[in-house]
Amino acid sequence: MRGGILALKGLGGFQLACDATAAEAVRRLRERKRRPHKPFAVMVASLEEARLYCEISPEEAALLTSPQAPIVLLRRRTPDGAVGRAPVAPEVAPNQHTLGLMLPYTPLHHLLLRDVGRPLVMTSGNLSEEPIAKDNDEALERLAGIADAFLLHDRDIYARYDDSVVQVSQFANPKSGSPTPKLQVVRRARGYAPFPIPLPFEVGQVFAAGPLLKNTFTLTRERYAFVSQHIGDLENLETLEHYEAALATYQRLFRIAPERVVCDLHPDYLSTRFAEDFARAHGLPVPTRVQHHRAHIAACLADNGWPRDGGPVIGVALDGTGYGDDGAIWGGEWFLGDYDGLRRVAHLEPLPLPGGDAATRAPWRIAVAYLHALLEPEDFPADLCFAGFCPGEAGFIRQQIEKGLNVPRTTSMGRLFDAVSALLGVRSEISYEAQAAIELEQLAWGAQDWRPFPFTIEDGVVRLAPLFYALLETLERGGALPDIAARFHATVARMVLEVCVRLRDVSGVTTVALSGGVFQNALLLDLTVPMLEAADFDVLVHHQVPCNDGGLSLGQAVYAP
Repeated sequence: MRGGILALKGLGGFQLACDATAAEAVRRLRERKRRPHKPFAVMVASLEEARLYCEISPEEAALLTSPQAPIVLLRRRTPDGAVGRAPVAPEVAPNQHTLGLMLPYTPLHHLLLRDVGRPLVMTSGNLSEEPIAKDNDEALERLAGIADAFLLHDRDIYARYDDSVVQVSQFANPKSGSPTPKLQVVRRARGYAPFPIPLPFEVGQVFAAGPLLKNTFTLTRERYAFVSQHIGDLENLETLEHYEAALATYQRLFRIAPERVVCDLHPDYLSTRFAEDFARAHGLPVPTRVQHHRAHIAACLADNGWPRDGGPVIGVALDGTGYGDDGAIWGGEWFLGDYDGLRRVAHLEPLPLPGGDAATRAPWRIAVAYLHALLEPEDFPADLCFAGFCPGEAGFIRQQIEKGLNVPRTTSMGRLFDAVSALLGVRSEISYEAQAAIELEQLAWGAQDWRPFPFTIEDGVVRLAPLFYALLETLERGGALPDIAARFHATVARMVLEVCVRLRDVSGVTTVALSGGVFQNALLLDLTVPMLEAADFDVLVHHQVPCNDGGLSLGQAVYAP
């Protein structure tokens, strides 16, 4: 491909391809696509070639060669590639020990891989945050500034579908010690949607509008839920038009005329406003609003076929953000209940988020804010300095908190990961969602020390000051960064366990449902599930829809307090 970028008309839309072994070509694609760090997927010609680059279990091999042909997140070999062949360029997946691999799934892919003779970066044909291009004229216009060449054909694409992304978690069985592989869907799209998800009870014909980010919608009929393909972030007109077109297609295909509309509790989400407009236009009652994290837990229950009369569960919802009952930013929540009602019974300590949403793009701000809130003034590190930011910057953040200028409070577990990532020097600013947490997870894989840091629980609130004091002390002693990252992951798993044990002691409930984007962290899930099972809990995790916001609309559809 001579170092160029090719726009290729695929099955569900256009794809952008370049030589995955050519660092300069990958850098050029990143610059043009405006995607500086987020990992790219790689397409290889065969399973045998895939094994040259990654470690592949039988379960992962079955996914790669399945009719769905998803991108599978795999552990990279070190070094990768074969003797005499160039490895995948580091720029493909910066700071990652994993690589997203897929096999050809159209005849055109097979011909291209055969002729090129090397692995190809294969990413969606769009600018970041825009929907994938599907028509020839549209691609020629929208991708002109990215692609050096176009490979077109006259077979029309009627529905936009991104590639699906999956991974296999290896839970250690507490009794046998052997791993139990479990499928985890990260992005549900081509190959999986619109395949219906069986429901354990009938909910009528419902339209659930989904969240703002990683949006999907859900339509239900009889005992089936039709969860849409990944739509994306509902933050621009183009994505909203994609959403409306997909909804119309699903209604027509499955002959669903919604009798009830459900949406998120957040009043300003574009999905909420669309749900309100849809209800008015179709003469339906005002949409039912379902709180974000309750929808996560309901989605996990439905994903596992939990019956309506199955009894209460302990729901653990850990993510980056969600609008709470009190208007605050939630994200580290424990619930008791079922589809008919989930009562919030525990949460992380609320901490300041200076600048609100702006802080999510600058984890160093969150680190400063958390230290300011949790440490005694005399214990605040005088020499605190992040990449590109020094003590003076920290002083401005502390003043902002003291004056209460745009400083909402949050119980978000995702923001806790951000703060720790910044303190360890992993990532002080991000260019894509959850980057700081993802790179912190990657750092922990090579660790030797997995002892949890201390924390306390008071009246259902997980207090974090002991964690930060211990973490800073370990840093000052020169502790190995991979070990500190691993110990933090073990601490979060221990938090989940200890709160669940306390809730079981007072309620007798022994089933735990885990949901929210934080549990997309394979390392955390692999720590948490065996820990809970060893304590005699039954554990429910997602396997048909994502634990992230991509599965939220399913929970909205079935939750009916």
